[in-house]
Amino acid sequence: MPVYDLRSAGLRDLNRQLHALRPDTNETHWTVQNPDGAHAIAAGLDAAVTVEIEGNVGYYCAGMNKLANVVIHGSAGTGVAENMMSGFVHVKGDVSQSAGATAHGGMLVVDGNAGARCGISMKGIDILVKGSIGHMSAFMAQAGTLTVLGDAGEALGDSLYEARLYVRGSVKSLGADCIEKEMRDEHREQLFAKLKAAGLAGEVDPGEFRRYGSARTLYHFHVDNAGAY
Repeated sequence: MPVYDLRSAGLRDLNRQLHALRPDTNETHWTVQNPDGAHAIAAGLDAAVTVEIEGNVGYYCAGMNKLANVVIHGSAGTGVAENMMSGFVHVKGDVSQSAGATAHGGMLVVDGNAGARCGISMKGIDILVKGSIGHMSAFMAQAGTLTVLGDAGEALGDSLYEARLYVRGSVKSLGADCIEKEMRDEHREQLFAKLKAAGLAGEVDPGEFRRYGSARTLYHFHVDNAGAY
């Protein structure tokens, strides 16, 4: 189990070693000590390994992740798990803006709160935030799910496409073309699956959530909707 101290060795060398891992590697569990807010830690991984980071990280931690399980024992800066393809990213603290931005797959779990634009332009990722999220979250979200146990800020789901948004708390306001939708059995089943994947099965009742999605009025330009674009 490799242990890497960023204070005594460089970030570039850490990422180089992680990028060089082969699919059949025996070094499947890495521990990164003293991250001290460094940017792009464990970015661009492409191996089924676990990387545990003991402390706060800066921008784009676990960005472009594929297959790996990244656990951050602290908080994360802008763009954590940005453009993730697959795998699992778990932040034990809070995250700044644009968490999970443009991500295509995998799952991001945040134990704390998320800043503005959480899930912006998400394309298939499942994001679960145990706290609250900031304004303009799920802006132009195309696919995937965003589950929020707390509250949501202004303009939730502005200009979204087919992503599904589940919020247990209050929503300050909805963005353009985002509406509340009926919570059917299929949605409760999907929500339960996401809660289970985040380790919350039996702890949170899916019946406490409301669902939000696209009204589909902005899919094609119409002059009557020009003010909403």
